[in-house]
Amino acid sequence: MKTEYIFPTVLIALDICAALPYAARANWRMMIYWLAAATLTACVTFTGGKS
Repeated sequence: MKTEYIFPTVLIALDICAALPYAARANWRMMIYWLAAATLTACVTFTGGKS
């Protein structure tokens, strides 16, 4: 793994972990928010922000 991917990967993992308590309490809106944040970070990080 490249060193520039370490922090974004940790951030993605934290975003997913942040979604879990909301999923457990059936707060779907906040769960989707955190999963979308993880998805956005992953897309920008691993595709280089290219469309």
